[in-house]
Amino acid sequence: MAEHTDTDRPSTAHALATRWLGAGLASVMSVITLGLAVTGRLTLYISPETVWFASAAAVVTLVLAVWSCTLPLGAEGDHDHDHTTPAGTSDARASRRRTMQTVAVVSGGAIASAVVVAALVLPPASLSAALAVSRAGETPTLFAGADDVTLGIADTTTFGVGEWSTAFATSTRPENYDGSPVTLVGFVTPNSEGDVNLTRMVISHCVIDAQPASVPVSGPGLTETYETGQWIEVSGTVRADADGTLRIEPSEVTKIDEPKDPYEY
Repeated sequence: MAEHTDTDRPSTAHALATRWLGAGLASVMSVITLGLAVTGRLTLYISPETVWFASAAAVVTLVLAVWSCTLPLGAEGDHDHDHTTPAGTSDARASRRRTMQTVAVVSGGAIASAVVVAALVLPPASLSAALAVSRAGETPTLFAGADDVTLGIADTTTFGVGEWSTAFATSTRPENYDGSPVTLVGFVTPNSEGDVNLTRMVISHCVIDAQPASVPVSGPGLTETYETGQWIEVSGTVRADADGTLRIEPSEVTKIDEPKDPYEY
């Protein structure tokens, strides 16, 4: 068994890159996470119930990152081998291994750094109306509370766009909802029937699983007055048509700014 020489140890540049990929990126992302949590913008990416967990994880990560900086530079690489080289291993093979490791570090560092820079430069933003339209399928998405809606035991005064979209899509007794008053907030998306949809993105855990929920709003001049993506507050009444379809007949529609928390959960 041959001992490793100094040339086998990671170079300073390699050690710095490894330290940046580990403690550096983790620290930056932790600071970003805590900053978003303090300003209340972390809910643009995850549900409110998980904000505390993400914040706690960020704090722990920062503590570990600070502790890791007390280690000598390059110490991370010492754990990747046992300081011995098997007999018969050629210099060419060892060189190829080091080259592959360097390429992996550089590639990973570039990608991860780009993500961090984007998080620092780009302002937090909600999912766009265009994304909502692209994710809307032929089959309506069923959200939490669907069983309550089907059994008719839910209090509809607490319904948001997500619950109403489920009721509109699954109700076997639409007349039970006829005349129900609603006040809902969402953004405008196109409706194939010529009116507009009131849409809200609904997430379970984070924006990766976000799905659009929509309810049709019928009334004269809606398509001409409200552009796709415009946030509105709609007050009106649920109406059941003769064919059993449900829609919202608005009594008042008001343009509003995007709410601080644009999602439903």
